[in-house]
Amino acid sequence: MPARTAAEWHATPLGQYLLAREHSYFDQAVADVFGYNAFQLGMVEHDLLRASRIPLRVRIDAAGEVDLRADFRELPIATNSADLVLLPHTLEFSDNPHQILREVARVLLPEAHVVIACFNPWSLWGFRRMFDSREDYPWRGRFITLPRLKDWLALLGFEIVGGQMSCYAPPCSQQKWLERFGFMDKAGDRWWPMGGGVYFLQAVKRVHGMRLITPAWKDQLVPKKNLATIPKKVSEPHDAAAARESCARVAGGNVISLAGHARFRAARTMRAHVMRAPLRTQ
Repeated sequence: MPARTAAEWHATPLGQYLLAREHSYFDQAVADVFGYNAFQLGMVEHDLLRASRIPLRVRIDAAGEVDLRADFRELPIATNSADLVLLPHTLEFSDNPHQILREVARVLLPEAHVVIACFNPWSLWGFRRMFDSREDYPWRGRFITLPRLKDWLALLGFEIVGGQMSCYAPPCSQQKWLERFGFMDKAGDRWWPMGGGVYFLQAVKRVHGMRLITPAWKDQLVPKKNLATIPKKVSEPHDAAAARESCARVAGGNVISLAGHARFRAARTMRAHVMRAPLRTQ
């Protein structure tokens, strides 16, 4: 019987096959992200933040047993306040995925993380979607290609720092067939790396030219009156060269005058000695 809702589909063998791999990736991705606030948008019946060390973890959705009910397109979260946001298949089932990403970019702090899981249309899962009922989960979603999602993130100032393909086995409904195709998961990364039914992306919000704001008490450690003033370089006047040349000429003239005066005194002294010397008589 086809699964009409996400909860029903996740209870099937194929849904369990997907959940096992998604829990594994999210556990690894969020374990080393630190901060104070983490948010999971969608799939709230599954705690994908269980491995996070962030103290405040909030699951958000429009309905169901959630920590906060809200529209993903207008999150009731302050700007620059989130350290981590998870989007587990949130974009494919929204009529405006761009707005969701814009909201995520708004609420995230600089250098904060977003982790995304999406169904891959370039896979056997995407091929089945072309022929399956568009009323059943997950085939009714709008699968987003990996290059397109990367472009959207780049436009919002995100930098991709991690990612992975998963679920290479065909989307079979029976457990025995999933087990028989288990070899495809082991060889998928090597032989068909872009053919996974699901892909994950981890991105960081970058803010170029950001300046760290230090506490006010640090500015008072060195009073402004004790700061040394660095003199500015004064431009040399146009006639400076001429002034230096004039000084050189004057100095040279003084040297010449002193030398002439010394010769004059020596000649006068010699003349005095000659005058005092007795004359020889023949």
